Amino acid sequence: MHIWKKLTTNQIKEHVFSALQKNVDYNERTILGVPASHLDEKVFNRDMAFLNDAPFLSSMVYNPNHIGCHTMGESEAFFAGTQEIEKELIEIVAVDILKSKPHQCDGYVASGGTEANMQAMWIYRNYFIKEHKAKHHEIAILCSDDSHYSMPKAANILNIPLISAKVDDNTRVVDEVALQQQMNEAKRNEIKHVVVIANMMTTMFGSVDHLTTYTDVLKKLDIDYKVHVDGAYGGFVYPFSAENPDLLLDNPEITSVTLDAHKMVQAPFGTGIFIIRKGWMQYATTEEAQYVQGMDATVIGSRSGANAISIWMILMTYGPHGWFEKIHLLNYRTTWLCTKLDELGVDYYRHPASNLVTMRASFIPEDIAHKYGIVPDTHDGEAQWYKIVVMSHVTVDHLLPFIEDLQEALKS
Repeated sequence: MHIWKKLTTNQIKEHVFSALQKNVDYNERTILGVPASHLDEKVFNRDMAFLNDAPFLSSMVYNPNHIGCHTMGESEAFFAGTQEIEKELIEIVAVDILKSKPHQCDGYVASGGTEANMQAMWIYRNYFIKEHKAKHHEIAILCSDDSHYSMPKAANILNIPLISAKVDDNTRVVDEVALQQQMNEAKRNEIKHVVVIANMMTTMFGSVDHLTTYTDVLKKLDIDYKVHVDGAYGGFVYPFSAENPDLLLDNPEITSVTLDAHKMVQAPFGTGIFIIRKGWMQYATTEEAQYVQGMDATVIGSRSGANAISIWMILMTYGPHGWFEKIHLLNYRTTWLCTKLDELGVDYYRHPASNLVTMRASFIPEDIAHKYGIVPDTHDGEAQWYKIVVMSHVTVDHLLPFIEDLQEALKS
């Protein structure tokens, strides 16, 4: 590992509190020009004794604003201490999880996977416009039918077309023949540049795209493209559970990746992560943000530094080996569930590296789905699939009653 290692509780506390001391203290220094302060003391008393043992809560009270992208150079000097923690987090994710070479990536902690995906599509759209003089209608987003709804949302906001590749209903693999036809039609409609979104475990199925399915077709048609990987669900799972992960940054075809820490990492909501190779964030720099030191190249702008600290604390608490063990324990429980479903003859989909199991709705009575909080593929119409996500709190003791109830229901 490059820099990711397990730390003790005291080491984590010391590191975070040291970073906070390097940030501006509004009570110790007169700051007149910044529209920011610590949280309101009438509601959030920062002198409460328990905060001395609570680095994350303390960072929320001290309220650092991590506006901008700190891996690019100059940033707001008022919050330099905690910005260093975010920079270290980005390097850990880029190098020790996504297999980039050291110091070759930029990135930041976003509000979630949706924003991180949008950041990538925004950058590539701007790149095609600036470097290739492309018009909006000549740039398309290409993803699969199983991709997250952030793709059509981004297409709408960025005012560029969306091409949704068909997938096989059983294998969840993109249909290459249908894709060839779709891209032939797209080229006839003047599509010249494509933002490819490859899924590193989809939200509903946990399925993983074969990147070459997209790139082979685009190369045959001589269509320019850039690749972004949506690992909002799988980013903290797939690199540890797949035998030969091929959607990481050691693949030169891939330029950027989204991860989402408020899923498998169990960080607070608002902790998506955007990682991109050096030299690309410039296409999102907002030159009008002159009053911001270092300017801003992010969708979100102002954001809480506490969120970056929370992810860093969790990863350092586990360390790389502890995290590997956690993911494999979840996959063991998932395999147990699949074995029981096999015994019952239930039709389901599971990617071998995933802790997500998606079952045909025809096998799952609605009352059981409701009782166990199993999520359907649609709330608008008749569900075709129901999914179970084996999170840390979902043990075999939780899964067994579901299997027993399902067994009784299928008998009758």
